[in-house]
Amino acid sequence: MPPMRLVIPSMLLCGAFFVSNEASAKVNVVATVPDLAALTAEVGGDLVSITTLSLATQDPHFVDAKPSLVVKLNKAHLLVAVGLDLEVGWLPALQTAARNAAINSGGKGFLDCSSAVKVIEIPSAAVDRSSGDIHPQGNPHYLYDPRQAKRCAQAIAGKLAQLDPDHAKTYAANAERFGKALDKAIKVWDGQLAALKGTPVIVYHRSWNYFTAWAGLDEIAELEPKPGVPPTPRHVADVLKLARSKGAKLVLQESFYPDKTGRLVAKKLDGKVVVLPGGTDVGAGETYIEHIGHVVDAVVDARAAAPAEAAK
Repeated sequence: MPPMRLVIPSMLLCGAFFVSNEASAKVNVVATVPDLAALTAEVGGDLVSITTLSLATQDPHFVDAKPSLVVKLNKAHLLVAVGLDLEVGWLPALQTAARNAAINSGGKGFLDCSSAVKVIEIPSAAVDRSSGDIHPQGNPHYLYDPRQAKRCAQAIAGKLAQLDPDHAKTYAANAERFGKALDKAIKVWDGQLAALKGTPVIVYHRSWNYFTAWAGLDEIAELEPKPGVPPTPRHVADVLKLARSKGAKLVLQESFYPDKTGRLVAKKLDGKVVVLPGGTDVGAGETYIEHIGHVVDAVVDARAAAPAEAAK
């Protein structure tokens, strides 16, 4: 992991900010990843001001702890995190530097959304670095499953209601509205994905497990020999052998990972590599539902194109 470059500006020696009692005040929310920012926007609406600590094009495991992020956290009333050690390499240092006790882990202004979801892949035995980047509390990439995102939205509504009780009913209503919209979208996505049930796929990193489980895809291999370890020629050869035996045609990966290996594997399998952002492009106004819709469309389109390409 690259060393953190962290400087604490003198202006941050002041204390934490708190939610004003004035009706016009907004709850200042900081989310660690764009998907959580998008969910908070759905729940908070005009009552919240939202910033993120990472971009959809950044690997959330490795975010540079810059002073500008410290400033955001110092002014935050609420910090919304993925948890499960996804941000462990950079978030604790930022929390300490921000000198805002409310948003420290366990503070009244901190929300670990993993506490609201159904976590998968919790190791049954002790793990260490020899196993790669294994998360001892379970797989943290649950935001690829819209059913888990719905749980997160409800948890965000509950936390906002605690911080801003005057608007508790509004937060609850917004979360319910979003949940209904998400349920409707899930029915559409389920219809799109129905024909792909059991389709074997290869992933770059173990970040797609929630998505493949929800979509009914058969995740047969990862291009990383161990989580966080770059592909090796020997491992890639083993993946190709397995993929051919399973008839796999799709490779899924985020855009922040090198795509050379993924494209090579897809080419050798006469298949397709699906390269997607790692989250919602909130800067461009994309919503969470739109983002997952784009992911589903890309996977469905790639699977439809792969057989025709193999016939050439």
